[in-house]
Amino acid sequence: MRRTWTRETSGWIAAILIAIATVAQIASTARAELVFRDGDSMAVALLVRSIADGERFDWAMSSVLFLPEILVFGVLWMLGQLLSLDINVVLAAGAVVNLVALYGAVRLAAGRRRSGYAPVAWSVIAIATFCLIAATETTSSRDSLELASLLTTTTYYSATVIAVVLSVGIIRRSFDRPILGRALPVWLGVVAAASVLSNPLFAAWATVPLGIMLGAAAVYAASRQRALMLLGWLVGGTVLGFIGRIPLSAWITKTGAEYARPALWPESVRYYGDLLADRLSSPLGAISCAVLLVLLLFAVRQTLRAESVGARLVAASAWVMPVLVTVGAVALGTHAARYLEPAAFAPILALVASPRAVRMPRRTMTAITAAVGVVLVVGGGLSVPRLATAAQHPNDDLACVNDWIGASGQTGAGQFWTVRLPKLHLDDPSQLVQVDHQLNAYAWLVNRTDFEVGEVTFLIEDAQSVAWGLHTNALPTDVIECGQYTIYDFTPVALPLGPPRS
Repeated sequence: MRRTWTRETSGWIAAILIAIATVAQIASTARAELVFRDGDSMAVALLVRSIADGERFDWAMSSVLFLPEILVFGVLWMLGQLLSLDINVVLAAGAVVNLVALYGAVRLAAGRRRSGYAPVAWSVIAIATFCLIAATETTSSRDSLELASLLTTTTYYSATVIAVVLSVGIIRRSFDRPILGRALPVWLGVVAAASVLSNPLFAAWATVPLGIMLGAAAVYAASRQRALMLLGWLVGGTVLGFIGRIPLSAWITKTGAEYARPALWPESVRYYGDLLADRLSSPLGAISCAVLLVLLLFAVRQTLRAESVGARLVAASAWVMPVLVTVGAVALGTHAARYLEPAAFAPILALVASPRAVRMPRRTMTAITAAVGVVLVVGGGLSVPRLATAAQHPNDDLACVNDWIGASGQTGAGQFWTVRLPKLHLDDPSQLVQVDHQLNAYAWLVNRTDFEVGEVTFLIEDAQSVAWGLHTNALPTDVIECGQYTIYDFTPVALPLGPPRS
């Protein structure tokens, strides 16, 4: 028992060290833009701050409600407030937590510890492989095939990724048990319901492929009862999740159906093809794609050679999910790289489908374990100050904007990609209102109570802003340059906000 506890603890410590090193690497590249400054990535942080500040809740969400992400980040936010931590440090901590949570889900999918198997070691190898792929992603683009590093954000479906792997793990454990109790199938239903309630994409990423695999497993008499029971809870939980979204419709501005445009599948093929070509054009991108291809081929091999139904389902998930999700994304005519995230995280399941221990002399094993431990401790230890430095790197342009706004006492406006970062860092976020280029209130991932101000006296823009099309002849009385930002002060003229749109 003590040896098992030691192994499990060592696995979690290794995962934490790997996660810290990975986030530190990502934060030291242009990819830090996505983690700390991107407009989309600010959604959960802005919402949590709005709740913490006691604002009346009238948020306009997308089809995703980010419920688990809000809960986790809310806890980190409160800890950050208690310790007087910078917002970026909290975002960095959230990135580490996401990667460690993925390790936990992978560890569940690896199965229980038994003679001749090393699920902890292979789970660490799996998360290390995923993090290696994430570390090769170095651009600031939010819409590229750099998919693994999206898990380090609070916006790009981190909870859904973890829930999908968690579902695979629950199914595997259900088949591995000699006698199936009621708890595991119920937990599968709970995970499905909670995930769909928060993000209907879970149905495409997990319910459909896992449902197909469970249906195939039900063909065999030996596994029919378990497969049908699990399938029932998976589908039932998914349905309950969709029903649970109905009372929350006031905050959902898009149902998800608007994203499906099957007639555009040829454009979708070209779009994703161009993204793949771009990813393959760099050495790091080519290496990560090669690793994923090897994992997919290994997953097929593991599926054919699996010694149990549970192991076969885990191995099959590693390649069936990426294939079905990619085909589905193209068939629906989508144009968003993030929908293909299963192609980045599912293949690592091939490493834990049949996590057999590698036989070698005890001394050799001890030496290798010690060496790996030293590397992880040293690497993780050195990464902590590196990550702290990257998270707290001064942004003079942002400071200039927020100092001016704070001193002015006025309320201004800016477009989505421009306004959200200053808004998060302002002492009073209500001083910035999110609008479109025609000064209409832009109700997208923002609290609609902001629009009650009715008018603004200054505008903020940067390189991401669309040229303003204001329905007024008023000219700014002052122009304030803050590096990448420009503030147009119209005082004493007030610019009225147009009607809300999303």
